[in-house]
Amino acid sequence: MGDVFAKVRLAAVQAAPIFLNRKATVDKAIALIKQAGANGADIVGFPENFIPGHPLWYYYDLPSSDRSMSFATELYKNAVVIESDDVGRLCRAAADASTYVIIGLTEKQANQTGGMLNTQLFIGRDGRIIGKHQKLVPTITEKLVHMGGSARFLRAVETDFGPVSGLICGENSNPLALMAICADYPTVHVASWPSHFRPSRETSIHQPMMLASRNVAYMCKCFVISAASTVSPDMVEMLARTDDDRAFLLDSKMTGGSSIIDPRGKVIAGPLDGDREQILYADVDLEACVTWRLVHDFAGGYNRPDQLQLVINESDQRSVVRSFRNGFDDGSFDASDDPEASSAG
Repeated sequence: MGDVFAKVRLAAVQAAPIFLNRKATVDKAIALIKQAGANGADIVGFPENFIPGHPLWYYYDLPSSDRSMSFATELYKNAVVIESDDVGRLCRAAADASTYVIIGLTEKQANQTGGMLNTQLFIGRDGRIIGKHQKLVPTITEKLVHMGGSARFLRAVETDFGPVSGLICGENSNPLALMAICADYPTVHVASWPSHFRPSRETSIHQPMMLASRNVAYMCKCFVISAASTVSPDMVEMLARTDDDRAFLLDSKMTGGSSIIDPRGKVIAGPLDGDREQILYADVDLEACVTWRLVHDFAGGYNRPDQLQLVINESDQRSVVRSFRNGFDDGSFDASDDPEASSAG
């Protein structure tokens, strides 16, 4: 008898955060994880920046306005430190539900007052953090609050069901990012999205999100959980400045759009309009990844590495590098290194 591939239940969460409120949004995420687990989900994908919300206000206000600066300050105050009780609570929820959780959040470092990253956190069904992905290049107005992430995290993570990968929003249409993911042979990929794009009747999130997500599935020959956020009534009141803004945010074809897609690029659940919060489910057989990679294996037999090759730089570049006489910084302080201290007395 040959290898046996798992049959799993995938879940795509479409929901609005409790906007710019970390504690309340973590509570909501825990409730959604519990719900998905009770319904038998094995892998649960959340939207982009679900905790504590996406920097949508720049679509409606000038970046330098008092309102924008106030929102951005609240974003930092409610951003997530990975080594925190908030994440510990998410981990316990994943363990209680016995499900893998890939959740979008704005990440910050402990004991700092600046610097945020757009991150997908990967939590195992045993409650351990098993990986993360940081968006490499913030898109348009995201650049005002988010830094670029590290390529060290541009990789799939190992699970009981094979490698699981993730990319954030526009990264899902970046050919080089897709090739990096493809090379890890994911069985499942989580594409995380915000609730909407720039408020224009010509830029509904539904079409580009579906196009990119189906392309990921077809190119990587994996199942894709495409999870978008939506907007709550409170968010509409917080964000909208004009009647046109309000009408746009209340149009269900301009927000949401979550779906689940198979390795052929076929939609097998959804898409959901933006006027509802719902968890989409799909029962899938991961053997399909093998079947369809026999047609196109872009990281293997359907490529020519002697002709086309991607090189990824995983070294982090820091703005400040401290150089010492002994050639490295061991984190200690030696009074002989301080001219004032050595001459005192």
